[in-house]
Amino acid sequence: MGRRRGRAVDGILTVDKPAGQTSNQTLRRVSGWLDARKAGHTGNLDPLATGLLVMCFGEATKISGWLLDADKAYVATVRLGVVTDSADADGTPLDERPVPAVDAGHLESVLARFRGPIEQVPPMVSALKHQGRRLHELAREGRTVERAPRPVTIHSLTGEWIQADRLRLTVSCSKGTYIRSLAADIGEALGCGAHIETLRRTALGPFDGDGMWTLDALEQRYQSGSGALDACLLPPDRGLRGYPAVTLPSGESARFCQGQAVALAADETAPTGLCRVYAEAEGFLGLGERAGDRGVAPRRLLVQRRPHG
Repeated sequence: MGRRRGRAVDGILTVDKPAGQTSNQTLRRVSGWLDARKAGHTGNLDPLATGLLVMCFGEATKISGWLLDADKAYVATVRLGVVTDSADADGTPLDERPVPAVDAGHLESVLARFRGPIEQVPPMVSALKHQGRRLHELAREGRTVERAPRPVTIHSLTGEWIQADRLRLTVSCSKGTYIRSLAADIGEALGCGAHIETLRRTALGPFDGDGMWTLDALEQRYQSGSGALDACLLPPDRGLRGYPAVTLPSGESARFCQGQAVALAADETAPTGLCRVYAEAEGFLGLGERAGDRGVAPRRLLVQRRPHG
C-alpha cells in the first residue's frame, strides 16, 4: 500500500464560495493549496449559490456531523412569474404567468404560512437518492419521481419587494431546508410561481459569515508561502461554540482520552448534554456528555497535533 498523500492539517476554514462552481470543486481547490490529507465541507451549496462554506480539515472533520445538523441562514433574490425545472435560474423555464399586485399585508400573510415547522417536497435537482441514484442524475435524464415531503423548520422568514416581480427573502432555517423549494412554494401561494435568481448563505451554526476568505485571498496566501495559508485555519473547537465547556481536573485527561468517564471538580458544573472538554495542559480534547451526577464521558475525541492561535 502506497504512502498516504498530503499533510496532517487540522482546523476549520470559512470560505466565501463563488457562483459557478460546486461546493466540492471549491473544497478540492482549497484542499490542494493546503496539501491537506483529509478534508470535507459541512453543507452543500448549489453552483448558483454564494456565501459561507465551512471546510473542515484533519481532526476537525470529526465534528463535521454536528455542523451538518446545524441551523443555517440565507438571503435570496426570488424572480416571480417564471417557474423552472430546478426552481432556480440555472434551470429550464417551464411556465410563465403574470405577477399579481401584492400589498405588504398580503405578502406577510403568505410568508406567515411558511414559518415554523412545515413539510417540504425536495426538488428533483438535489443530491437525495431514489433507489440508489441521485435525484439530479434522474432529472438530467428527464425523469421525475415522487418525493416524500420532509419536515423542516423555518425559524424566521421576511420578504421585501426590490422590483415589481422580484422579492428578497431572508431566511433562518433548520438543516435539510431547500430554499429553492421554499421560494417555489411561496410563488405558488402568490399565484404566479417563482424561482431563485441569487442565493447567498450568511450563517451556519456558530459561524455568521464574518471573516470569510475569498478564493483570491487564499490563493494569494498560498503563493506567498511561509505558512500564510495555515494561519487562516480556525481551531476545531470553534465549530462547537454553541456547547458548554468544562475543564477536567488535573491529571485526568489520560483517563478521559482512554474512553473513561471522569468526575469533574466540585466547582465545575456538570453538563446536561453535550459539552466541549478541555484539559489545562492539552487544551481541547473533544466532545463529552454527562455521566452520572458529576461526571463527563467522551463522545468524540480529537487528536491535537498542533496549536492554534
